Amino acid sequence: MLSRDAPSAPADGAPSRAGPVSRMGTAVRHDGAVPLDPAPRTTPTAPAGPPRALITVSGADRPGVTARLFSALAAPTAAHPPVEVVDVEQVVVHGQLVLGVVVGALPAEGPVTDEEQFLAALGRLAADVAAATGMRVEVESAADAGLDAAPEGRPHHVILLGRPVPPDAVAGAASAVAGLGGNIEAIRRLSDYPVTSFELTVSGAEATELRTALASVASRTGADIAVEQVGLARRSKRLIVLDVDSTLVRGEVIDELAARAGRAAEVARITAAAMNGELDFAQSLRARVAALEGLPVEVLDEVREALVLTPGARTLIRTLKRLGFRCGIVSGGFTQITDPLAEQLGLDFAAANTLEVADGRLTGGLVGEIVDRPGKARALARFADEYGIPLDQTVAVGDGANDLDMLGVAGLGIAFNAKPYVREQAHTALNQPYLDAVLQVLGFTRDEVLDAV
Repeated sequence: MLSRDAPSAPADGAPSRAGPVSRMGTAVRHDGAVPLDPAPRTTPTAPAGPPRALITVSGADRPGVTARLFSALAAPTAAHPPVEVVDVEQVVVHGQLVLGVVVGALPAEGPVTDEEQFLAALGRLAADVAAATGMRVEVESAADAGLDAAPEGRPHHVILLGRPVPPDAVAGAASAVAGLGGNIEAIRRLSDYPVTSFELTVSGAEATELRTALASVASRTGADIAVEQVGLARRSKRLIVLDVDSTLVRGEVIDELAARAGRAAEVARITAAAMNGELDFAQSLRARVAALEGLPVEVLDEVREALVLTPGARTLIRTLKRLGFRCGIVSGGFTQITDPLAEQLGLDFAAANTLEVADGRLTGGLVGEIVDRPGKARALARFADEYGIPLDQTVAVGDGANDLDMLGVAGLGIAFNAKPYVREQAHTALNQPYLDAVLQVLGFTRDEVLDAV
């Protein structure tokens, strides 16, 4: 149980549709050692057998089109033989339907086994379906369509995010995939608000080469590009840990305290050096805290009440909680700030440093264990163990160098609007201004988020 009374809730900074455009494109770092991923695909040799055909239906979507086609296929006549359904894909894009069905002639049944006759028979069926539905229905041979051949290597999801996503980002990603001998098997939109995001399912491209190729696309186009292996691991995440300063909330709490102590410039210099990895975090923390000596304890309440949540923070936490996640914060900041914040957001756990107080004033010292860079990783491991959740099923989000160990031990480490030093080492990086964009990296669509809210 967190000990302090919850203050008035800080604003979530909900974005408007005319929100800012991220100008910083970031590709991701991919950790290939994910335990639940599927085995690499192989390329079997397609066995010789009865002919196959691809039937493509397109046009303005309306009820009954799919039913009409399959009803016709299910009623063999002298004009066409019995068939089996080999593959089906259907998508509706802004009211336009594209339905693809691969069928094969059942062996040793019906009068038609020759491919030419088979296609002619299906052509007559297609004409009947087109007349009945008003759709365009085409038939072609599927013998050389590569239905049984998949590019070698593990499949990956490539997630493009932006506000907006520029066409050259999609073109660049597609060209990069093709240049590596890969193939885009599917594209779906994950969200249109607060950021636009698309998920490409890619096969035949090796993870490191794919990440490297997409890095230049991201930096050139201003879109964020994330790469994750396809598999159970992506949807098995069950615990998320958030950094606080400049991640869950805007700004740095210690800078606000230093301003009230009249030591803002001095502390800001130390903070910047620490977050960029130029100083040891524990030493820099003690130096910054020493500058707060003599500050009245009431100032902590003032700073806490003035906190502003990062846009999308409430949506992220509320959605993940309803999906069964354990959610918490691990901060290099101070329990006098983070414990009440965790209470008001309904978080499951929190860890931070504790400022020493004597006679109603800060002493300039700390009490208890220091939560520094390795301390954050230990806290994540401790909380995961308490809830019986393997580390590979955890997510960590942070922005500074002191978050790197935590980002590294998590199953998925996300650098959020982070310093370059951190972005280069995290599994995935986001430079959007909205924290709930993490949901799209996890593969959740906007509709799924709305259903969970």
